[in-house]
Amino acid sequence: MKLNPGQLAKHLQGNLAAVYVVSGDEPLLCQEACDAIRTACRERDFGERLVFNAEANFDWGQLLEAGASLSLFAEKRLIELRLPSGKPGDKGAAILLEYLQRPPEDTVLLVSLPKLDGSTQKTKWAKALIDGDVAQFLQIWPIDVHQLPQWIRQRLSQAGLAASQEAVDLIATRVEGNLLAAAQEIEKLKLLADGQQIDAATVQAAVADSARFDVFGLIDAALGGEAAHCLRMLEGLRGEGVEPPVILWALAREIRVLASLAQQFGQGVPLEKAFSQARPPIWDKRRPLMTRALQRHSASRWNQMLQDAQIIDAQIKGQAAGSPWNGLARLALLVAGQRISLPSA
Repeated sequence: MKLNPGQLAKHLQGNLAAVYVVSGDEPLLCQEACDAIRTACRERDFGERLVFNAEANFDWGQLLEAGASLSLFAEKRLIELRLPSGKPGDKGAAILLEYLQRPPEDTVLLVSLPKLDGSTQKTKWAKALIDGDVAQFLQIWPIDVHQLPQWIRQRLSQAGLAASQEAVDLIATRVEGNLLAAAQEIEKLKLLADGQQIDAATVQAAVADSARFDVFGLIDAALGGEAAHCLRMLEGLRGEGVEPPVILWALAREIRVLASLAQQFGQGVPLEKAFSQARPPIWDKRRPLMTRALQRHSASRWNQMLQDAQIIDAQIKGQAAGSPWNGLARLALLVAGQRISLPSA
């Protein structure tokens, strides 16, 4: 059955469900919902945690085996099933349905999914997760442009901070809809504000104190076709200790949006209409940059870049040969419209 994310905290104060499903494309909100469920399990002495990443060639039998086997370490266990594609295939769908028919006792299953499209929601396995009696289904929606200032104000309040409307608007403008960036800005403000009311000057000081080479600046440079600047910024990020997964997440997120826009444009949808319908929303000030990037590549080329991003992800995890930093450089340069030969190692 469906559970409103706003009701999750209250729900977790009671008896835990056998299955929780967190679905959405907003990384920060999805991560925080999953963290809340994990915390509730720890508080109830769920001493064992198993994590399965259901990617290509995943052995779905492991899920049933984990549910059926007795734990050697704890009486209660949390099983996490991460399905990044949102499509389990026929075998995975059958095993999910079988699991839901007889969920094991003293076990919580936490399923992480991207936002499910309309056709997927109509499948038997998805209906069982969304509307069935066993699972609690949380649909995480992105925060739109008009909701962002209020979300920032609430987030500041949770951090024990108060801010002027001008300061809130300035933060919203800076992060351009990126909730992870907004959360990071608020963490910096906690250090600078010292318990005082946050005004626009405080926000500007925090921005000025930001890392000289920030990830969002790298994205803008790539979209703008500034190849040499991309490489300088990437090297700066590396020197400041920014981890490759952070940069890859930002690049892949932007490429995914561009691939969708390019596909719609290729099907005859006017670009402005595609911009207005995009999720997450594309701010007006970013549209010229996005348009320039779209003029460089076809939809198939953007989709190929997403495959390149998957290879970099495997390199980061040690599952593929090659240097993720060189892979990130190649990917950023491709977005910028340049192709150069870099060593893979």
